[in-house]
Amino acid sequence: MTATVSAKLLSLLGTFDARHRSQTLSGIARRSGLPVSTTHRLLAELQAWGAVRRLASGEYVIGRRIWRLGLLAAGEVDLSRVAEPFLHDIHAATRAVVHLAVREGVEVLYLDRVSGHASVPIVSTTGSRLPLHATGVGKVLLAHAPAEVQEEVLGHQLTRCTPYTIVEPARLRAQLHRVRRDGYAQTFEEMTLGACSVGVPVEVDGAVVAALGIVVPDLRNVRGRLVAALQVAARGIGRTMQSGFHPPESLLG
Repeated sequence: MTATVSAKLLSLLGTFDARHRSQTLSGIARRSGLPVSTTHRLLAELQAWGAVRRLASGEYVIGRRIWRLGLLAAGEVDLSRVAEPFLHDIHAATRAVVHLAVREGVEVLYLDRVSGHASVPIVSTTGSRLPLHATGVGKVLLAHAPAEVQEEVLGHQLTRCTPYTIVEPARLRAQLHRVRRDGYAQTFEEMTLGACSVGVPVEVDGAVVAALGIVVPDLRNVRGRLVAALQVAARGIGRTMQSGFHPPESLLG
């Protein structure tokens, strides 16, 4: 049976995943099973609509319009709306960069960000994805992820984002154990030089559904205060979300 145009469009979008965030025209055609000419024509339509974006290199990435549609999913929308005032409260108290994030497969997806005034190099933006193992919120989400997700992350070569990124599986396993034990994660210039972070879990009905994080130039003398502020906010979000929350599918496995 001949595939419909909509089926072909969906097959193109379906070629993007955590391991194929940017793809060439030929790669998309190969993974979708469509001819290159058809792939090129349909990608042009998706690009015009905003579903994909073509980089200067010629590769394609998912466009922001898809991201905005994704936020209409009940779990993300409820979580972002509930968390927003708590994020601003943390920012008002710390003047630091504050993040709300969830796990999307083997990456951390940033749902919201409130910028700080301190001069801290930040690579995350709302809607961006970063490695779980190199960020404070990512370590929280990885520590509470299903065992198969942890094994998938630890079973592949970990990206060394800076000289301080922990990429040895044994060291990372030990760190994840401490995150579960202590209730927070911390990083020291692991994602970006000059930026340290702390993150805590957001729990609803005993399940970790998100992470809150703060990024600062230096954690010395402020870590305890930052963790306490994050934990108060996380408990407030969790209590507010207690009823009627539908976790994003990515959190289920």
